[in-house]
Amino acid sequence: QVQLVESGGGLVQPGGSLRLSCEASGFTFSSYGMGWYRQAPGKQRELVATITSGGFTNYGDSVKGRFTISRDNAKNTVYLQMNSLKPEDTAVYLCKTTRLSRNYWGQGTQVTVSS
Repeated sequence: QVQLVESGGGLVQPGGSLRLSCEASGFTFSSYGMGWYRQAPGKQRELVATITSGGFTNYGDSVKGRFTISRDNAKNTVYLQMNSLKPEDTAVYLCKTTRLSRNYWGQGTQVTVSS
């Protein structure tokens, strides 16, 4: 079955960097687009970044120029490099893919930006 496992979250100071990873299994990873989303307490889940099977990327307005999504098909893993982190980036970050019209989500990894 499809499984998505995120890792790499943690506590970081404003201006710092983190790299999140999402390891996928149970499907042909290279054939599917992947995305990162985030959800902060009391807020709606929002798009952070997506990457197609061909490597085309798209970013939410609030992270453009600071975050970079990438994928390694040999490792079945999608990454999110986050630079210049701000307190408002604090959220649970979730990995998502869509297969046969069904969305699959990971369990999420907490990112906290605070001094």
